Amino acid sequence: MQSLQQIINVLETVAPLSLQESYDNSGLVYGDPTKMINKAIAALDLTEEVLQEALTLKAELIILHHPPIFKPIKRLSYHDITSQLIIQAIKTDIAIYACHTNLDNVLWGVNGEIANRLGIKEYEVLAPMNGTHQKLITFVPVENLEAVRDALFSIGAGAIGNYHECSFIISGEGTFLPLEGANPWIGKIGQRHTEKESRLELLFPIHLKQQILDTLHKAHPYETVAYDLVSLDNTFSQFGAGVIGNLPESVEEEQLLEILKLTFKTGTIRHNPLTKRTIRKIALCGGSGKSLINNALSKKADAYITADLSYHDFFIPGNRMLLADIGHYESEQFTSDRLVAILNEKFPNFAVLKSGVNTNPVNYFL
Repeated sequence: MQSLQQIINVLETVAPLSLQESYDNSGLVYGDPTKMINKAIAALDLTEEVLQEALTLKAELIILHHPPIFKPIKRLSYHDITSQLIIQAIKTDIAIYACHTNLDNVLWGVNGEIANRLGIKEYEVLAPMNGTHQKLITFVPVENLEAVRDALFSIGAGAIGNYHECSFIISGEGTFLPLEGANPWIGKIGQRHTEKESRLELLFPIHLKQQILDTLHKAHPYETVAYDLVSLDNTFSQFGAGVIGNLPESVEEEQLLEILKLTFKTGTIRHNPLTKRTIRKIALCGGSGKSLINNALSKKADAYITADLSYHDFFIPGNRMLLADIGHYESEQFTSDRLVAILNEKFPNFAVLKSGVNTNPVNYFL
């Protein structure tokens, strides 16, 4: 049994809400964070069948990929399906949490799961985001440097790609004059004090900002801690949309389409004209990924796999790249597995189940 807040903390550590797109509505849709949860189910969408499944299984929480509420609702109407579902969830006290574009925008999220299913190796983000990190600059007495730095490392500061515990240090001297009412760790009231200090610099993702500051103040010996926070325009390889990487071996176009059909169990695959090219480097984006076609082209991908493409989108690559639309639901269907795995890793004894409901609203006449 876990509190709803404990579950939310895990999900938002893996997929911080700060990474969601501006149009999105990820996070807690309904529920009391203090409520204890015995069982949860993960699904792509909230439907009547999913809600009934939760009731049948006696699950107190539904974790979704697609938020049921995207735009503000002015009134709850029994004539509106979304309102009906929210009303029923409230009546039965089933909490609802959505993990959408914030899970799309981390390397280990939706797209990483797709890449793993296809056997793509050493993949990276296709379109990295900027503004995801800040730099902390602080000044620490030399004898306390290791303790302060280790405390910040322990909560995720100093991580750059596959390298952790990254920092920069410059030695120097700091001065301060404690005034009446101060409680200095060292030095005397009314006398200027000079202390050998280290200037410590570390990067951290912005969703950790408050935790970073709380840890700094707790670990630092000074009553008043001097620090700077610098916003960065750098891009980082683990945050952003889509992924790109290589298959273990090259395949023919028709082979790739067959692999996609079997892996994603799709009724049909729409694609641009085949040109007898071989495919090794693949870019992909679960869900609506038309905005990344040019990113895939600029990275010289042999194929780009996504969904929700329009007629004119198929003209964009010309003969430079295979463009394949495998369907929105089909491309994101493994997201539930990813959510279950995230929670099972953190809470191995907590009952979180993948929904058995196929919520795909699109059917194919074969």
